[in-house]
Order: sequence, then structure tokens, then C-alpha cells
Amino acid sequence: MSFIRPEAEKFLNKYKEVLVATFAFLLGAYWAAFSFGLLPWLGYIVMAASGLLLFSFLQRAWFARGEGGRGFVEVDEGQISYFAPESGGMIAVRELTELTYDARPNPPVWTLRQAGLPELVIPANAKGAPQLFDAFAALPGLSADRLLTAQRGAKDHARVIWRKDALTRIDSPRPRLHS
Repeated sequence: MSFIRPEAEKFLNKYKEVLVATFAFLLGAYWAAFSFGLLPWLGYIVMAASGLLLFSFLQRAWFARGEGGRGFVEVDEGQISYFAPESGGMIAVRELTELTYDARPNPPVWTLRQAGLPELVIPANAKGAPQLFDAFAALPGLSADRLLTAQRGAKDHARVIWRKDALTRIDSPRPRLHS
């Protein structure tokens, strides 16, 4: 028997890293403000480190779309694996050629493409899908902010977020040959 409501438990599980980093930041602030000797300097260091971690943990929490979707995702040594009853597959992150986010279906899906393989479609709420944040953020030229913006902005169409062969941003206008 649990004494915590399911909604509160879900919130605490999603933001547990954020809460720990916030506690560490507040502890560092307390040391910096109310201590003497070397402890205030340690407090400033703890505040700086936990502030950076807090920002990173917030991005991961915002990326997560909950769980309960079909299948599960595993990211291990640069390989993304998705296992589901009716579909699934594996793609190496370094061999990824295109990453697309589509918010039209319910739940929204990530589409990963690799040359010579069928595309891998992963629901955004699949078990373990928050692991994709670190794998996607490691792609050259793709920032965490762009991932989060794509999730918030793509409502009525599939949006290509990253392409391996593109030297310019995907959403930037292409130069025209003739006016």
C-alpha cells in the first residue's frame, strides 16, 4: 500500500534528479552564506556544479514524455535498440543519417533513418525513451535546445531535426538558383 498518490509519485520519479540537484544547490548556498573558513568556497563550488547539473537534469525531464507506450528503448554503447511486439530494430548512433519528430500520431514518434536499413519508429512515450535524449544530444551539430524546441513546435507535421549530410541547419532556407 502506497501513501503517495500515483500522480505525485509519477512527478517525483520524473523530477527526482532535479530535486536532488536543487537540494545540493541550496546546501551550497547555505554553506556560502552562513559558514566561515574554507566552507564558503566549497559552497560556491557546490552551487556552480549543482547549477550546471540542474540545467541538464531539467532538459532531460522536459524531454521525457512519460512512459506507458508500446515497447521499450535501450541505448547501449552508441546503439539504439527498440523492442515492441509488432516492430522494432537497432540503429548505431554514429551511422544515423536522419532524425525526425512527428507529433501527429498519438503518441508522437521519433523516426530514425540509417542507410541500408528500414527506418526505426520509436514512440516518444515508450519505456526507456528518455535515454534517447543523451544519444540524440551527442549527434554532431544538434543541440539539446533544438531537440526540446522541436518537441514543442512540431504539431501538424513531421519535422526533420537533424540530417547527417546537411552542413547547414535543416530549417534554414535553402539558397535559390534563380530569383
